[in-house]
Amino acid sequence: LDAHTPSAVCTPTRYGLLTGRYCWRSRLKRGVLNGYGTPLIEPNRPTVASFLKQAGYHTGIVGKWHLGLDLPKGANGKGLDFSKPVKNGPPQRGFDFSYIIPASLDFPPYIYIENGRVTNPDTVIQPAIKFPGFLRNGPRSKDLVMEDCLDDLLKQATQYIHKQSQTDQPFFLYFPLPAPHKPVIPHSRFQDKTKLGPYGDFIAQVDWTVGQVLRTLREAGVEDNTLVIYSSDNGSYMRRHDDDDKPDHVSDAGVQGYQAKHHTANHVFRGTKADIWEAGHHVPFLVRWPGTIAAGSRCQETICLTDFFATAAEIAGRELPEKAAPDSFSLVTLFQGKSWKTPRAPVIHHSAGGMFAIRSGKWKLVLGNGSGGREAPKGKPFQKPYRLFDMDKDIQERHNVIKTHADIAAQLETMCEAIRTKGSSR
Repeated sequence: LDAHTPSAVCTPTRYGLLTGRYCWRSRLKRGVLNGYGTPLIEPNRPTVASFLKQAGYHTGIVGKWHLGLDLPKGANGKGLDFSKPVKNGPPQRGFDFSYIIPASLDFPPYIYIENGRVTNPDTVIQPAIKFPGFLRNGPRSKDLVMEDCLDDLLKQATQYIHKQSQTDQPFFLYFPLPAPHKPVIPHSRFQDKTKLGPYGDFIAQVDWTVGQVLRTLREAGVEDNTLVIYSSDNGSYMRRHDDDDKPDHVSDAGVQGYQAKHHTANHVFRGTKADIWEAGHHVPFLVRWPGTIAAGSRCQETICLTDFFATAAEIAGRELPEKAAPDSFSLVTLFQGKSWKTPRAPVIHHSAGGMFAIRSGKWKLVLGNGSGGREAPKGKPFQKPYRLFDMDKDIQERHNVIKTHADIAAQLETMCEAIRTKGSSR
């Protein structure tokens, strides 16, 4: 599938995945939350988890939350008291079981939270560290060791699968990994395995971790009736250096980029994570559904991770609640090798800096004059000149054809504005 995240950074993508709603419709118009951010998902808004729970599923999350929490305050409202419950997190958004870290693993507080309780309130101060083991200064629970984090979360995920597989109740596990996001700290058993520096080793550990989940499904006897979706919440932050004379991550682990001859973290796409360009939000989307999806098959339709909610609803045999998942379209017929059951509206892309783009068929219109993220010029949203690309001929977004196709650009601009102001894509 031609898959895209609803944002080029992580918090808004997670919001879109779980709610089926573009995050720019929420209070968060740009950027991400930090580890101390307050809850982003509105209290009465249905999530995939709350919906599937009502449909009879047991719901679990293991991994990176990054959608805000009400962390417990200390005496007189000063500081934090990790011996108290953490409120307005996964348990209040539909998850029966949760074992999470608050945000990306480079944001304090560095704690594990199980079902609304910090697993070890005893903390030390984690000092700041520079890339690749990038960390910010802040409190860290003594039971959270950075190098062991992926393994700790994998243990919780596999235990959840084994436990739920022994029941007759269907289950949904959301397993958002904190890697290969910063800090780039692969476990010692993966270090120097790829010859591509710590980031390459970290990717190898992620691949192994996913393989262990698939192995667990097989061992638990549920492999043949489990749908597995594997994707990312944005593109890689690793830059591509087309100049072979530039130092890169292979020669210097402190460099956030690769010479193209060594590795292309974002394929041939323009830009990086955070950008409105394809590298910001064009992501892998791998699906395994025995008996429904033919192994090795491909689909060229353009989709968005907001589509997961409607997909889950159709699989569960339930209608979407009124006003729920307003930007979600079911992928089930695509999985079956057919066309859309309900034709999908154009996909809206969004950058870290609030830049919009719209994708309809082969056409992509960027409604701004820059990347809206990291690549210079960053530009500003809705400042002209806009850019129009024919994605069939120009996946690298090098040739702006807006002058020769002004009518198409005008149509796309009108369509984008309609989706933005209507409050729904459906």
